[in-house]
Amino acid sequence: MATNIPPHQLGELVDACIALIKNPSLSDERLFSLIPAPDFPTGALIVGLEGVRKLYKTGNGAVVMRARTHVEEIKKTNRKGGQLGSRTAIVVTELPYMVNKSVLLERMATMVNEKKLEGIADLRDESDRDGTRIVIELKKDARATVVQNNLFKKTQLQTSFAGNLLSLGDDGK
Repeated sequence: MATNIPPHQLGELVDACIALIKNPSLSDERLFSLIPAPDFPTGALIVGLEGVRKLYKTGNGAVVMRARTHVEEIKKTNRKGGQLGSRTAIVVTELPYMVNKSVLLERMATMVNEKKLEGIADLRDESDRDGTRIVIELKKDARATVVQNNLFKKTQLQTSFAGNLLSLGDDGK
């Protein structure tokens, strides 16, 4: 009997508990409006709510999470500060819950070297105390959306959290 309960926002849980005390026959939809989804501490995006709804209704379900990314133009300069042009980059600012950044970067680098990920020219971690920043520079002929979709498909930039909302009562059941 394993339990795997995702983190939630405490205020939402308290509001839901109060609503259930006041109305024990509270509808699922009303409960979903009070607790819309788990609140993962690493940020990232929850992709679709089907898994969340199944988790809340049945006690078992998978929540699909995807890294928060955006596309930037990175300006290149030489050592003297002269402009060398620019390159398109995918920048990751939030990772799915339980994804280890250094392991992710190592695996991505290995996949690029083994030609399992195409279109990537450079990969680096620019994270600091202000937050996560992984920069994935693209080759000149690469399309950002294609590379991004491949990253979601082949790496931990998209993962699932398999939840199991199991708890035991006073009688051990």
